[in-house]
Amino acid sequence: MKKLDLSKQEKEVVETALSYWQEADRLSSEKVEELRGTIDEKSFEWKVLARYAFWIALVSLIFAVFSLFADNTLVRFIEGFYETPNIVFCLFFGVVAVVFYFLGFRNKSKYPEKTFSNETLMLAGAFSTAACIGFLGQILDRGTSNYTLCFLLSIVIYAVLSVKLDSKLIWVFTLVALGIWFATETAYRSNWGFKFWGMNYPLRFTIFGFLLTAFAVWGQPRINALRPFQSTSYVIGLLYTMIALWCLSIFGNYSSFDDWSQVRQYHILYWGILAVVLSLALALYGMKTKDNASRDIGFVFFILNLYTRFVEYLWDNINRTIFFLVLAVSFWFVGRWAEKIWRKDDAS
Repeated sequence: MKKLDLSKQEKEVVETALSYWQEADRLSSEKVEELRGTIDEKSFEWKVLARYAFWIALVSLIFAVFSLFADNTLVRFIEGFYETPNIVFCLFFGVVAVVFYFLGFRNKSKYPEKTFSNETLMLAGAFSTAACIGFLGQILDRGTSNYTLCFLLSIVIYAVLSVKLDSKLIWVFTLVALGIWFATETAYRSNWGFKFWGMNYPLRFTIFGFLLTAFAVWGQPRINALRPFQSTSYVIGLLYTMIALWCLSIFGNYSSFDDWSQVRQYHILYWGILAVVLSLALALYGMKTKDNASRDIGFVFFILNLYTRFVEYLWDNINRTIFFLVLAVSFWFVGRWAEKIWRKDDAS
């Protein structure tokens, strides 16, 4: 009989469950031994290797592009294309994107279990789409420096593709493009200033992230086509909110570095308090509702905000040795706290 291949951690979980059921008289000793004989430990984590191999392939591809411009021979070769019209590059990357999407969709239909290779093809298609839209912006630009329509077009393209190809990865690109469009549109409306309606970028994106999270929770479940991407939107919305709020707690709602540098940090302490309270509330909500994403994001930003306040108010006020000693002790307590949460999760 073919055995079930499990990772070392998965096998330990199954064996722990079997021992528990045996001690609780739910399973006989003979049945437990029979079930233990049907599982086996994987000799090698090929799934992990596949994931890292595809990541390394993408990173290597990016480095290859950068190295291309560092090679004098290739630079001279590329200089021959400088006079090539932008429409040629736009069409070229458009065709490349279509090819990658076609291959990704075909592979996903034939081999749905090949998650990493399929998503890599989709990712390559998404990058090609971005390049195509970038050259399209160069074609349509008439000296107005208004690229927001191109970003808006990319949102529509990515959204349609993510729904048609059922790809959460492309949906991430949709939400990233949405954030870029929001930033450029508000900057364009404020004549490329740092403030729009009295809000700088961190404050704007705090509100933007909150609205995106609210849409993911209450609006997206009502739209059948977008329902599969609800969890992705929720996580991206939380990240937008918490990252922007963390930046807001450091820089406040100031529009220039000179204005901010003349203000003492305690003048914007209320943003720091809001960031700490919100991240702690998110972590507690996640622990109470068994929502791992909310718990992890809330916990990470709670710690990040606490240590940011720690550095802001104590770096110039106490001895460096004492500073790092307090930092070490506090991190030890954080580790103990995280260990308790981890063991509690394992026990439950």
